[in-house]
Amino acid sequence: MKTSFPVSRSGRFLGAPGAEVARFTESISFDWRLWRQDILGSIAHATMLRKIAVLTRDEQMAIVKGLDDIGREIADGKFQWQPELEDIHMNIEAELTRRVPAGAKLHTARSRNDQVALDMRMWLRDEIFGLTQDIRSLQSALVRLGEQNARVLIPGYTHLQRAQPVYFAHHLLAYVEMLERDSERLKDSFKRVNVCPLGSGANAGSTLPLDRKLVARLLDFVDAKGRPQLTQNSMDAVSDRDFAIEFCCHAALLAVHLSRLAEDVILWASSEFNFIKIADAYTTGSSLMPQKKNPDIAELTRGKTGRVIGNLVSLLTLLKGLPMTYNRDLQEDKERLFDTTDTVRATARLMAAMLGNTAVNAAVCNAAASDPTLLATDLADYVVRKGVPFRQAHHIVGAVVTLAEKARKPLDRLTLEELQSVDKHFTADALKVFDLKQAMARRNITGAPGTKEVRRQLARWRKILRA
Repeated sequence: MKTSFPVSRSGRFLGAPGAEVARFTESISFDWRLWRQDILGSIAHATMLRKIAVLTRDEQMAIVKGLDDIGREIADGKFQWQPELEDIHMNIEAELTRRVPAGAKLHTARSRNDQVALDMRMWLRDEIFGLTQDIRSLQSALVRLGEQNARVLIPGYTHLQRAQPVYFAHHLLAYVEMLERDSERLKDSFKRVNVCPLGSGANAGSTLPLDRKLVARLLDFVDAKGRPQLTQNSMDAVSDRDFAIEFCCHAALLAVHLSRLAEDVILWASSEFNFIKIADAYTTGSSLMPQKKNPDIAELTRGKTGRVIGNLVSLLTLLKGLPMTYNRDLQEDKERLFDTTDTVRATARLMAAMLGNTAVNAAVCNAAASDPTLLATDLADYVVRKGVPFRQAHHIVGAVVTLAEKARKPLDRLTLEELQSVDKHFTADALKVFDLKQAMARRNITGAPGTKEVRRQLARWRKILRA
């Protein structure tokens, strides 16, 4: 029987909600993105209902065909969404029932509460996989840029002050390591997303003999051994969104890492550093100053981190005061989750593309790394090898630096006599410390920016990323 009331309203209500209420409560404007998962979940549910004899074979086949047809129309952009039907679930179910009378049976033993939990988990599974691939592409871009500039040295910085020389590739590989941990966190979270809630109903399951394991298998909610993964408490299954919050937490940390990389890119591209040049396609100009070339991709990457962190805080705040079980507040989870996913995936992809179109000014980088003060710690190590405690050696070299400043000389241009005026442990070989090539050759413990070690790490990552 056709009704003018929204499908989600029962006979308990004497009329439809007001237009303003309908506009305020609808979610189809954003949860339409779950259409593919909603249809797949409904097909699996219909298959299970056929097994337990709620549907006949003909009814099941008609429902599946109807859902397939609707899915094609949505994919082709021909489906007409109805805001008055509130959400993705009711839009698809109402249209299915209009076409296939047996569609009215499809909602047997399920609620929109467990339906939306299912759709979100399925959607997030796909996005986690996609995001880890985006991260892998960004890691590859960083490794390629490092390999292309394997001999380039830059100053390493602490407190944004020149500290010690490092290979440019070593600096890039620091972000590769960070991104790998981001990827591993996402992969680990997958097992907590990959749990099937369907069959939990509104909050108390069903009196019908549902085969939840069948549905889980049909929708690939299985572990590495093919065992179905099911939620174990119906109230928990429909009321919590910790799986979405965990993802947003990992995504926020990823965004922070991307922001830090972006900050380095912004500094390196500045006239003051002039270490890199970003291709025109990944920069913008100024509306006033014709000479400007701004690193907007990197700046937006840095800026968008704020919204990703905000989405995480929003979800945590949303959930903190909710009683069991489902509450309409949870409708607010999707936009935050969607926005976080869209933002970090687009950012990772664009950062990878930008780095793939970035050139390194090797001469400027190497000149900056040739500053002899960057090897002051090496000079302290030289004194340590003479048997002097490091704290004392640190003090001695500090005095040498002060002497060079007063004499207005580069540190490596001090004479042996001047060095010995500070401390007698300096001998004729002391000035060899400032041979930059040898200094980098000495840094070959695991994880150090030494020549051989950086080459080994680049090869290691090349192998990992090809696997």
